[in-house]
Amino acid sequence: MSDTFSSELERAEKQASQPKDAASLDPFGSEVGAAIAYKTCSWWHVGALMVAETISLGVLGLPHAVAMLGLVPGILLIVFLGLYATYTGYVIGQFRNKFPAVANWADAAGIVAGPWAYEIIGLASILLIVFIMAAHVLSFSIMMNVLTDHATCSIAFAVMGLVVCFVGGLPRTWKNISYTSIVSCLSVVFAVGIALVGIAVAKLPDAGHIDIINYESSLQIKVMALMTIILAYAGHVAFFSFISELREPRDFPKALFFMQTVSTTFYCLMGAIIYYYAGPTVLSPALGSASPIVRKVAYGIAAPTIVVAGVVNGHVACKQIYLRVWKGTDVVHQKSFKAIGSWVGICAAVWTLSWVIAEAIPAFDAMLALIGALFCGWFSYGFSGVLWIYMNKGKWWVSKRKGCLTVLNSTIFLCGAFICGVGLWATGTELAAGHGGKSFSCADNYHPSN
Repeated sequence: MSDTFSSELERAEKQASQPKDAASLDPFGSEVGAAIAYKTCSWWHVGALMVAETISLGVLGLPHAVAMLGLVPGILLIVFLGLYATYTGYVIGQFRNKFPAVANWADAAGIVAGPWAYEIIGLASILLIVFIMAAHVLSFSIMMNVLTDHATCSIAFAVMGLVVCFVGGLPRTWKNISYTSIVSCLSVVFAVGIALVGIAVAKLPDAGHIDIINYESSLQIKVMALMTIILAYAGHVAFFSFISELREPRDFPKALFFMQTVSTTFYCLMGAIIYYYAGPTVLSPALGSASPIVRKVAYGIAAPTIVVAGVVNGHVACKQIYLRVWKGTDVVHQKSFKAIGSWVGICAAVWTLSWVIAEAIPAFDAMLALIGALFCGWFSYGFSGVLWIYMNKGKWWVSKRKGCLTVLNSTIFLCGAFICGVGLWATGTELAAGHGGKSFSCADNYHPSN
């Protein structure tokens, strides 16, 4: 197995300078006459998928994060991290153009650092996605408790969310899922908009009482708020998968800039406006700050986002495992029992694992912060710096521009390490204090935090 991987690694490293058959380098191989074709997406398909994956649960925690940091540092961090995320996403696109055989982070890590990195980073990327899937299962359970006034056991609602997301993720290609992503994008915009109107009309007692800088919240709370903002830019873990199914991979920057422009603008507006109208007592998720009736309407409209964004993330993890299982064969292009049965089995196993995690950590804020701390600092920021350093080895100081980019990307890597370290300290302290909720409980899990 090691010899096979080494030969694949050697081939990938030479591909930029040697003309070769494109099909031999593509992760899906030749799709001529294939029953299932994957490289069918235009840039706008991928743009819709990226918006649906990115603008989902993270935005619901942003007003509270802004309140904990203060308006100015909160908005500045949203903009700054958004610009940083745009650059690191662009680096991912550059790396994929240079190494077309890459279909996921495991492949990229294998090229940079060999077989051990292939295994470790591949596992880490799958774990990140499974935790995000768990957050969506948890959110589905919370949504059902809000809509039904806790009509039944929360575990039953979580199982319902598991089944809905599992069924939604059964299509094997991105193009089939991208159309539902448009509905997902619209649903989160309308849901947050309705909550905003409801909060503004209610004229809450603390409305307009905002802190330019919040000096009162503790360092731990500020770090938790930072993790929430970082999670809002957690889409990078799926970027290689998106690019690999583009008809023209070089169109990826169009999708990236579209997604980042929409998400950063939306985050700034919702973070600032909802914080202004709800005041320092704004809750997380933000929909909790609205009246009970408005809250139910908003959660009902947000249902497509809760499901579809989870499905998009789940598809990335399942596709990575699927390609790994059938690597070197044509099974992924077939409609045989082996091809379909293995895909369904992988989806079922991954979604079941996400349900277990959702039940183990049934607190929305703690779940989001833990995801941001463990993984997002690396995949959205730190690892992209490593990719740039690898692509430009031997040319780091050949010019002032290269030297500045070398310093920038080295700093990006160090930022990833810093985010992981301080994030784990803050979330670990929070979970140790018992704020992670009661595991595997039938109790109502709708407990918006302040």
